[in-house]
Amino acid sequence: MVASMRIVFGLLTFVTIGMIIGALFQLAFIRRLEDSYGSEFPTFGRVRRRQLDGYLQLPGGIHHWNDDKEAAILRLGYVKPEIISWSPRIIVLHNFLSMEECDYLRALAFPRLEISTVVDAKTGKGIKSNVRTSSGMFLSHEERKYPMVQAIEKRISVYSQIPVENGELVQVLRYEKSQFYKPHHDYFSDTFNLKRGGQRVATMLMYLSDNVEGGETYFPMAGTGECSCGGKMVKGLSVKPVKGDAILFWSLGLDGQSDPNSIHGGCEVLSGEKWSATKWMRQRSTS
Repeated sequence: MVASMRIVFGLLTFVTIGMIIGALFQLAFIRRLEDSYGSEFPTFGRVRRRQLDGYLQLPGGIHHWNDDKEAAILRLGYVKPEIISWSPRIIVLHNFLSMEECDYLRALAFPRLEISTVVDAKTGKGIKSNVRTSSGMFLSHEERKYPMVQAIEKRISVYSQIPVENGELVQVLRYEKSQFYKPHHDYFSDTFNLKRGGQRVATMLMYLSDNVEGGETYFPMAGTGECSCGGKMVKGLSVKPVKGDAILFWSLGLDGQSDPNSIHGGCEVLSGEKWSATKWMRQRSTS
């Protein structure tokens, strides 16, 4: 009986030692795989990226983003998308613009600000209205060729997946205390504006200033709860102005038809100045 137990114990010990040795060999094999792809990559083909202080971990080692002009233009690793609504489709792109880009657009716009207008549905022309009380201007075709403006437009194109040539000129707006833009649609109700480029597909609204109270971008048909709009609680969703952030939303639904739920407005500014830049994208080239 004692001899049988010793044999069983010996076999168990042998099996246990074998399992430990096998596990060590497996760990060594996994380590070699990790080393061949860089230590930040797990095995079995599941690749993940690690971004630290402007570095991107890729197979074969670490690559600095400052050497990649395309990555710098697109602000890879800085822009952080956040989907806040599927109907209407709304994405907040945090850190979409750098602080320098925000200040640059404001500096371009400031000397040429004029009272904002709205589109007349009958004539398609811009008219003054108490629906919109901001001041603004459009960048010129010449300014569109400036390197920083080109970089911003390319970034808008990539994140919206709409060609650069389908975009209208960038409009820069300033809202001072008590100014607002009542809820409206960005798609056209007239036929005049459809002749050049077709219907507006999507809008990229970029915030250029901080320290603003009120001034949220408000979507009354989005979400099921309440939000703050110019110091009041209302039904829908709103996005607070944060310098460098952008809001990408679609005026057309997945069926290609105008989406009435895309109605939105600029809430009243309670203090400070709200600066923003808007880029509208069309169905076809606008040139």
